[in-house]
Amino acid sequence: MTQAPFLSIVAPCHNEEEGLREFCRRAAAAAYSVAGDGFELILVDDGSSDRTWEIISDLAADVPQLLGVRLLRNHGHQLASTAGLAASRGERVLLIDADLQDPPELLLMMMPIMERGADVVYGQRTRRQGETWFKLASASLFYRALSKLASVTIPRDTGDFRLMRRRVVDILLAMPERDRFIRGMVSWIGGRQVALPYERDARFAGTTKYPLRKMINFALDAITSFSTTPLRIATWLGMMSAGVAIALLVYTFVRWLQGETVTGWSSIMAAVSAFSAIQLICIGIIGEYLGRLVQESKRRPIFMIETIVRGSEHAELSTDFSEMSASDKRAALDAAFASEEPPRSHKNSRIG
Repeated sequence: MTQAPFLSIVAPCHNEEEGLREFCRRAAAAAYSVAGDGFELILVDDGSSDRTWEIISDLAADVPQLLGVRLLRNHGHQLASTAGLAASRGERVLLIDADLQDPPELLLMMMPIMERGADVVYGQRTRRQGETWFKLASASLFYRALSKLASVTIPRDTGDFRLMRRRVVDILLAMPERDRFIRGMVSWIGGRQVALPYERDARFAGTTKYPLRKMINFALDAITSFSTTPLRIATWLGMMSAGVAIALLVYTFVRWLQGETVTGWSSIMAAVSAFSAIQLICIGIIGEYLGRLVQESKRRPIFMIETIVRGSEHAELSTDFSEMSASDKRAALDAAFASEEPPRSHKNSRIG
């Protein structure tokens, strides 16, 4: 078994051809500053439709510490991140996006905090450059709503950008959820978690991979994964509706005893519409949770890897790689490149 690196940097990539080489250059330079040659850079191609995988393959031939992971299809940011974490072997693991909004150089500030005993060092945004007012407002609303609803304390204004110890990563990978919300799952694990405030940069190149539809789905995954409050809201709405209905029934009966009739169909239609809307809202909330239970019960693989590349060598992993234990994953990765020559020095590598 080859010796595990001290540091792993994991970056999910989806159509990042324009900025990937620059990210690799900066991430590798930051890693070399803190770990020398004892690091690995894991780039996960999440079913890209551009030249992302070609660039990863080219970079792998030039950077001996780079491991490219190509997923069989687009799984989404959270599962691509999980695939990269599953392929990591470092004692410390940095999870970061490849769009350079989160500066890789902050690794140099995170390491000393972890040296002082932190289990997780997460980036907390004090400013977000290059984003629209709608994105800023919706993100602020989401984080504040989540902090009120979630059953665990999830820090506000944080993403998945964080440095974690190996034991935290192994616990995270042991969680079987399919609809994953990594920042919430890490918060649930506990331990000593320390914030590092920073200003988030604008994208280096390309466009955001989180349009409104994906943002809404992501918010639903987060809330349903860490809160049952919506179900309680549905219960209270049902009880309130029942109370109003009983009051209307009593009012109608009293008016009937007095010999008076309630005139006008508009009030009846308004009441019927209101109760129907509440019922549909409650059914929808229950359906969101039920749908997630159905997906979890199918026990499909969390992610599927098509191929991995290191240097000029491509290899395949077992189809049940995502279901393996942490030790079995590392053994499978070592076996995949068992005949590989020892990596060259990073100083002599070329990052185009």
